[in-house]
Amino acid sequence: VLKNNVDFALVSILPKDMNVYEEILLENELCVVSNRDLKTPKKPLTKEDLKTLPLIFRESGSGTRSVMESFFNKHKITVLKKMELTSNEAVKQAVLAGLGASIMPLIGIRNELKDGSLKIIPAAGLPIKTKWRLIWLKGKHLSPVAEAFIAYVIENKHLIEKHISEV
Repeated sequence: VLKNNVDFALVSILPKDMNVYEEILLENELCVVSNRDLKTPKKPLTKEDLKTLPLIFRESGSGTRSVMESFFNKHKITVLKKMELTSNEAVKQAVLAGLGASIMPLIGIRNELKDGSLKIIPAAGLPIKTKWRLIWLKGKHLSPVAEAFIAYVIENKHLIEKHISEV
């Protein structure tokens, strides 16, 4: 957005160094997830449990990674970072393969939670709640198509939440 490569973006963390308009679209929850085979305690994970859980991270700069690190820093938790991947889809596939657990946005794993291939591991202090936002630069001259799309999304954002809750 800042480099003018795109007219708008969907983000979970509002950039601090950019003068943007934002439209909040829906709430986003991040939880600890694993594949169905990972043995977990019957009670929610504690901070100490999280320290020993092999975690798969997103790359530096991603919103998911920033939220994870903020959570760990706030609670003074040093974790076992098993690997780092460049997309939520790659993290999901690694978790499905049993390579570790992760803190992931539920929006991208609803089908896997529904079919039982992934499970939420209850943990103290989680879920972490953020918001999905549509952002675009203030002062940017948008094309009529971009303006129409943004107006359509704003007018129909209730349909996004309805669709997401049905998945």
